[in-house]
Amino acid sequence: MMQDQKPRINQDGWVELNMGPQHPSTHGVLRLKLKLDGEIVKDVEPVIGYLHRNAEKICELDYYCDAMMYFDRMDYVAAMNMEVGYLEAAEKLLGIPPPERAQWIRVVMAELSRIAAHLVWAGAFGLDLGMLTPFFYCFIEREKILDIFVEVSGSRQQVNYMSIGGVYQDFNDKIIAKIEAFLDQFLGKLEDIYKAFINNDIFITRTRGIGILEPEVAIDYGVTGPMLRASGIPYDIRKEEPYLVYDKLNFDIPISHKKDNLARFIVRFEEMRQSVKIVRQAIKQIPEGPYFNPKAKKSLMIRLRGEGEYYARTESPKGEFGVYLVGDGGVKPYRVHVRSPSFKNLSVLPVLAKDTMVADLVAISGTIDLVFGEVDR
Repeated sequence: MMQDQKPRINQDGWVELNMGPQHPSTHGVLRLKLKLDGEIVKDVEPVIGYLHRNAEKICELDYYCDAMMYFDRMDYVAAMNMEVGYLEAAEKLLGIPPPERAQWIRVVMAELSRIAAHLVWAGAFGLDLGMLTPFFYCFIEREKILDIFVEVSGSRQQVNYMSIGGVYQDFNDKIIAKIEAFLDQFLGKLEDIYKAFINNDIFITRTRGIGILEPEVAIDYGVTGPMLRASGIPYDIRKEEPYLVYDKLNFDIPISHKKDNLARFIVRFEEMRQSVKIVRQAIKQIPEGPYFNPKAKKSLMIRLRGEGEYYARTESPKGEFGVYLVGDGGVKPYRVHVRSPSFKNLSVLPVLAKDTMVADLVAISGTIDLVFGEVDR
């Protein structure tokens, strides 16, 4: 709120106050219209749309193979996961499956992307609560993953690495060595970061017992991902409806029955440990063979055509990421629609924040892990 702007007092005697859209603790361009009784939050109305870039509609104006760059920019800290989501729908609609080697490579990249996304969240969440040191440690480890992405794609964040029918570049010994070197040291570093949070009394005070999300409320609002699993529901698309080669991998679904901010924090850290477990297995099992479907490689030059409709679900770092495609037989999709997990997860914020302190609202919104490229799509 501007210094010379007086807060409004509504008929209930509550102060109406804007938090954002430019605010360091909203994890994106989010405006929260608050109604306050002193320091107590009585109501919250999230207002979105400040970052809207029409990604879905732009994809309908471009060729199937060119839509990837727009998906990269949805959840821009987890671009590999966005690419997997789109390709799961596009390849089935177009009838061009990726070879098995490409599927294993995609799993490796998606799980490294999941770790990188959770590290961004953990660092930013620390800043929300006044903790600067964990931010630097999280980004140091993320930087090592981005170095791997540069090696495989030439790009750090909006990678555009995967393509219809496979991936643009095969793994080589240097890439595998980089991945293994990262894995060998990461769990120790992750434990240090975890202890920096968990051994801090202020952090525990601001997260334990705050932001309780009951499982039935989570289901009613369509909440998925770590938020849902932190409320005791072991729902993960990689297990419920396996895609790529996740059914050939051994990993656990971290859950908690505490349902609070701290539970969501702990679940995300355990998910990073499970991602390390997945990547280790996948690296050892990548089979020999082509990394690109020859049919796709030839067809890309004459433009792919698709007819019918398909909906694909994948597990992004935020939750269930769904992509709905409709093809009318042309070289461009007739309809593209995305189910954004962040959009669904944000909708439950008014329930979580009701009758909490303003400071607690900051902590609660931080545990949602919002990225507005995906919300304002």
